[in-house]
Amino acid sequence: MSARLRPKTLHTVAIIVPVLLFLLADNGLSLEVNGEVSVQGLIFLENGAWPHQANQVLSGAGRIQLFHELQENLHLSLEAFQRIDSEDTERSHGDLRLAEAIYFTDAMEIHVGIGRVFWGATEFVHLVDIINQTDQVEAIDGEEKLGQPMLHLTVPRDWGVVEAFVLPWFRERPFPGENGRFRTPLPVSTEQATYESAAGQHHTDLAIRYSTILGNADIGLYYFNGTARNPVLLLSQSTGLSPFLFPYYEQIGQTGLDLQMTAGNWLLKAESYYRTGQSRSYAATTFGFEYTLVGIADSMMDLGLIGEYVYDDRDDGWLPSIYQNDIMGGLRLAVNDMDDSSILLGIIHDLPHGSTMLAVEASRRLGDSVRINLDASFFFDMDKMDPAASLSRDDSIQLELIWYW
Repeated sequence: MSARLRPKTLHTVAIIVPVLLFLLADNGLSLEVNGEVSVQGLIFLENGAWPHQANQVLSGAGRIQLFHELQENLHLSLEAFQRIDSEDTERSHGDLRLAEAIYFTDAMEIHVGIGRVFWGATEFVHLVDIINQTDQVEAIDGEEKLGQPMLHLTVPRDWGVVEAFVLPWFRERPFPGENGRFRTPLPVSTEQATYESAAGQHHTDLAIRYSTILGNADIGLYYFNGTARNPVLLLSQSTGLSPFLFPYYEQIGQTGLDLQMTAGNWLLKAESYYRTGQSRSYAATTFGFEYTLVGIADSMMDLGLIGEYVYDDRDDGWLPSIYQNDIMGGLRLAVNDMDDSSILLGIIHDLPHGSTMLAVEASRRLGDSVRINLDASFFFDMDKMDPAASLSRDDSIQLELIWYW
C-alpha cells in the first residue's frame, strides 16, 4: 500500500506551515490570518437501514486560513480543516485544503503546492469538475473538495486563458464508515483501495484547459488524462469476513465543456464530458437555466427560478450513476438584507425509477461574526433499483452554528 496523508500528518503540517509563515513575515509585508469554528447537529427522522447507525450526530469543525505576501508578486496561502464526529470515525478527519505559493507576472501565474480548482456552471451537478477529489464524508452533494497537490500554470491572452496542470499525487475519496449515515449498503474499506496504474497514488495526472468570453457567454474546454476521481466500488472476495466494498481507481481520458450565458434576467448553463478508459467510452451532459425575478412583491428580495436536466448514457448494469436521467428544479431566494439571508429549495426527480430527492438550504448571519445554517434532505419513493436507494431512510435535518474570526 502506498503512503496516505493521515490526520496526524495533516496536524503536523498545519502547525509547521503557519510557523514558517510567521517567521517569514519580517519583511514588513502583510500576513492575514482568519478562521472559523463550527458546531453541527444532525437529526435523522428514521432509524438507519443498518446496525450501529445513530439518529443523532454531533460534530465540531475548525478551519484556519492564512495569506502572506512575501513579495508584491509572490504570495503564500494556506487553509487547514479538521472535523471531529461523535459517531463516525471516518468523518473525524483533517485535510490541508490549500497550501500553495503563487507567483505572477503580467504574462503568467504559477501555483505550486496543494491547491483547489473549480470548474462548472450548473447548480445541481458539476460534471466537469475533475481536478480535486470529493470529500464524501463532509456532504452528500459533492460540493466539498480535498486539497490537491499540483503545479498550475495560467497564461492569459487577449484571445482567452490557457491553463496547464501537473498533478503528481492522487487523493483517494473518503467514504462514511460502518456507523455513518448516507452510506452504501455495504461499508467501503478505503484501506483496500486498488489502482489500474501500477504507480497507484503516485501516478502523474495531466490536464489542460482553455477558457474565453464570447459576447455574453463564458466558455471552458479541457482535456484530462489520469486517475478517475470517482472509483468503481467492487465487492470483496475474502472468505470468513463480513462482506465489504473496496475502491478501484481506473485510468481515464476526459474531454469536458462548460458554458454559461447571460441574456437579461436569464442565465443559461451547460456542462458535458466524453470519457474513455472505463471498459467502454461514454458521455454525460447537464443543462438548464436560472431566471431571476428582481424585487419581488415590491421588496428588496430576488427570487431565482432554476430548471436543469442531467443525462448519463451508462445503464444500471454498468457503472451506475445516481444522476443518470434526472430533471431538477429549484427556487433561490436572496433576501438582500443586512444579515445576508438566503434560502435554496431544490428537487431532483429520477425519470426511470421515479425516486425523488428534496433539499433545503437556509442561511443568515447573527451579528458580525456568527452565521447559522439549516440544511434538510428528504427522500421519497426510492426505487430499490435506483443507485441512490441506500439513502431512502436518511431523511435528515442539520443545524450548524459558525463563529468567524
